[in-house]
Amino acid sequence: MSLKRTIPLASTLLLAAALLSPPAATAGTPTAALAVPDISLANVQAHLGDLQTIATNNGGNRAHGRPGYLASVNHLRAKLDAAGYTTSVQQFTSSGATGYNLIADWPGGDPNDVLMLGGHLDSVSAGPGINDNGTGSAGLLEVALTVSRQALAPQKHIRFGWWGAEELGLVGSTYYVNQLPTAEKSRIKAYLNFDMIGSPNPGYFVYSASGQPTGSLALQQTLQAAFTVPTELTSVGGRSDHAAFARAGIPVGGLFTGAEVVKTAAQAQKWGGSSGVAFDRCYHRSCDTLTNVDATALDRNSDAIAYALWTLAGTGGGTPGPRFENATDFAIPDLGTVESPIAVSGVTGNAPSALAVGVDITHTYRGDLVIDLVAPDGTAFRVKNSSGDSGDDLVTTYTVNASGEVANGTWKLRVRDAASADVGRVNGWSLQF
Repeated sequence: MSLKRTIPLASTLLLAAALLSPPAATAGTPTAALAVPDISLANVQAHLGDLQTIATNNGGNRAHGRPGYLASVNHLRAKLDAAGYTTSVQQFTSSGATGYNLIADWPGGDPNDVLMLGGHLDSVSAGPGINDNGTGSAGLLEVALTVSRQALAPQKHIRFGWWGAEELGLVGSTYYVNQLPTAEKSRIKAYLNFDMIGSPNPGYFVYSASGQPTGSLALQQTLQAAFTVPTELTSVGGRSDHAAFARAGIPVGGLFTGAEVVKTAAQAQKWGGSSGVAFDRCYHRSCDTLTNVDATALDRNSDAIAYALWTLAGTGGGTPGPRFENATDFAIPDLGTVESPIAVSGVTGNAPSALAVGVDITHTYRGDLVIDLVAPDGTAFRVKNSSGDSGDDLVTTYTVNASGEVANGTWKLRVRDAASADVGRVNGWSLQF
């Protein structure tokens, strides 16, 4: 968590779960709800152990620009890939070093109604950053893996993000939001942030909706209802990675167990622990290790992440169909055109009316790019024009109504550079049926 004082708002609210029912299914859609799972504390702790080992093997930290950070990204990505997520790594530059955001999309759900959950993966250079923010990163990872184990079929599309260079001023998350085309930002209907969820002298803080974009109150109330212990609202302002989403008008919420601020006597009476002592005495220090985590707080907050996801995402979205990918790099020449093929087989009938086209492109100015999805019979579906789209890299998902096309055959992603002076490459792309 970036260094900035948090101002707790002494307010507690427990809401009945009946107020927080999942979105109603459309006519004819299955409505059976899945029970919110109990997230395994042992598994979350195992992920923290992995992050500690990575730090220990890489100079004692997982900071931006250091080898321990990239090793953390690669470690999480391998687990998510194996669990069936569509992952991408977004690069940016900060303080003269390359930074990385890890994005993971769970197949299925309404691509125009995205529920995103995230937290930062980097530590400060002084230590391994196990509470700040290994806890949030590990809790999110185990919730994501639980989604896969239970084959969740949500109504909303679920996306996770692990951010780089948060400790240098929210750099990674800000880059991600700023690089999203306007249409993509509008598809993210909510963002939930989890930063420091296992402080050793914990409080139970929920981000206050006051001053946040319209829609944030529902997120606040959902997170409050996830706990059986009292919570307090906290105004985290621009302290963590929700800030860029809030500036973009996206509703935000989150959880926090406290950092350098001292726990009051009233809070100690309510939550236990020590009054007159910081929530995290090892905040941004070398002692932020595995011994700097309260297991009960970590367990409660990890379960709360799952409660929020299952409650807000809804169920009955249908089981995702097969996914096909071409991960081969294709250079995009200046003022040139490149095509990347995917051979689809074993799919019955036609393509769906919401064929998801995942695109991962590195480019120095994406405003030059014209992108088409070309069906096996040669029909081209325009997914992006070159006008009105500034910025560089493009990591996003488009939806195409390809219901008139036979699914099996060779599909192509055609990328044309329509203006001079910029180059790039297609890192990979996918089709989710």
